[in-house]
Amino acid sequence: MIRVTRKNGSPLVVNVDLVKFVEETPDTIITMRDGEKVLVQESADTIIARSVDFIRATRFLPDDLR
Repeated sequence: MIRVTRKNGSPLVVNVDLVKFVEETPDTIITMRDGEKVLVQESADTIIARSVDFIRATRFLPDDLR
């Protein structure tokens, strides 16, 4: 799970396994697998980086992929 900030400033924790896609239009919108959309302050690149960090920290990866 990663921490993000809704556009209105309230914090939110998102389960990265349930993210369908992230788009910038220019606002950043996270679309979940169930179709729910969340407007956030972070950029798509920030969300990607946090997601990768979370996956690396919680799943087994061979040392050469860390």
